[in-house]
Amino acid sequence: MNGVFPIAREELRLWLRSRLAFSALLVFALLLTATSVLTALRMSAEQQQRTGQQALAEETFLSQPDRHPHRMVHYGHYVFRVPPPLSVVDPGVDAVTGQSMFLEGHRQNTAMFADAGAGANLGGFDDLTAALVYQLFVPLLLIAMGHGLIVREREENTLAPLLAQNVTGVMLCLGKWIALAGVALVLLLPLFVMTALAAARGESLLTSAGLIGIYALYSLVWCSLILLVSALVRHRGLGLGILALFWLGAVLIVPRTAVESASTVVPAEGKLETDLRMQAELRAVGDGHNAGAPQFMRLRANLLAQYDVERVEDLPVNFRGVVAEVNEADVTDVLNKYAGERMALEARQARFAESFGWLSPVVAVSAGSRALSGTDLATHHRFLRKAEEVRFDFVQGLNRVHVEQLDYTIDINRSIDTASERLTRMSAENWNVLDEFSFEAAPASERLTRAAPALTMLSAWFLLLTAAVVFASRRIRP
Repeated sequence: MNGVFPIAREELRLWLRSRLAFSALLVFALLLTATSVLTALRMSAEQQQRTGQQALAEETFLSQPDRHPHRMVHYGHYVFRVPPPLSVVDPGVDAVTGQSMFLEGHRQNTAMFADAGAGANLGGFDDLTAALVYQLFVPLLLIAMGHGLIVREREENTLAPLLAQNVTGVMLCLGKWIALAGVALVLLLPLFVMTALAAARGESLLTSAGLIGIYALYSLVWCSLILLVSALVRHRGLGLGILALFWLGAVLIVPRTAVESASTVVPAEGKLETDLRMQAELRAVGDGHNAGAPQFMRLRANLLAQYDVERVEDLPVNFRGVVAEVNEADVTDVLNKYAGERMALEARQARFAESFGWLSPVVAVSAGSRALSGTDLATHHRFLRKAEEVRFDFVQGLNRVHVEQLDYTIDINRSIDTASERLTRMSAENWNVLDEFSFEAAPASERLTRAAPALTMLSAWFLLLTAAVVFASRRIRP
């Protein structure tokens, strides 16, 4: 080992003396720093804006005047998905899935206000983030600096003297690898700063450390790959060409193939067909606005028998409100069924696409980065489920007001004149059925579990490439 560190030190000195290497390192360091700062500022502004909008939406709902409770069901409410602290590193699906949702009775709306200009997954450069810089551009810097690690010694006829001085091929490769890995780890300094800021804002230290770890492992994968190619080729131009082609395939071809293959291997039913099936089931459930529909005759008979009366006017509860309450539960069951099917399909497609991490470390690190940052598809699905819980609870709370506080006779006569309509207006104090909405990323343990496949793939890449480097280093000849 005594000869390993001098080799690493001399390699670092060579790069410092090289204007090209020093300039490239400086440019990439500035790019990383600038991108990190801009991403942090943008996501911090998004967090403040959405938090403010959430508070405003709740205040607006609660400040509504006296109304018929079912009008408040349709007045609705907004909820917003606030970005988690680690979104300053990797905003993930934030730009393409929508960050808010309008909640109302009898339906589940889709998330809104996605960035229409956002690029496709792993293929768009419209919004350059710290995660993209680490995933796509840092490997380019490492390739530019390290493609000649071993082959340069061969071309400059310094390999034979080195080997003649009791420097083995393993020692030479290890020293070169340490030098390149040192550069890669120095480039992680902005990431250390961002994760520290995220931790100060409440992020788990475990996920912050995991995010640093996955990018460190990703960088070391590239270091081993670059060293392996440099040890095998005879000319720097050939080594640079091989590494550039691998970068293009890993960054552009494999991720795009993964996305397209996922939609082919795990096909989704067309939206029109799905909507037609869902509407057929909803028609069978009935329309809660029409208490006289055939679907509610059994409910009517059961209530009359339960309270031992002959007319719905004599019931101690508002039959129209009971119908609205029961129908909302039945409609929600149907809506949740189709929403669950859609989310399960999307999750299968995402898992299939992420399995291409065995072919590209870029796919693996991007999947792990989103999972650890709390900005992946699973987080978006969790937001949709929690928003649906809020929707159902406040709608049923208003339906309960309809059932218990509004007289049936007054309710059915509300359209006779203005005075009759005023009698159906319930006190605004009843709007407190709305609970405060606060959405946070999943616990650290859950996010680490979701990132485990990506960590496994990157570990396999690193171990295989390192083993190949050891094998190649034992056969290094002048």
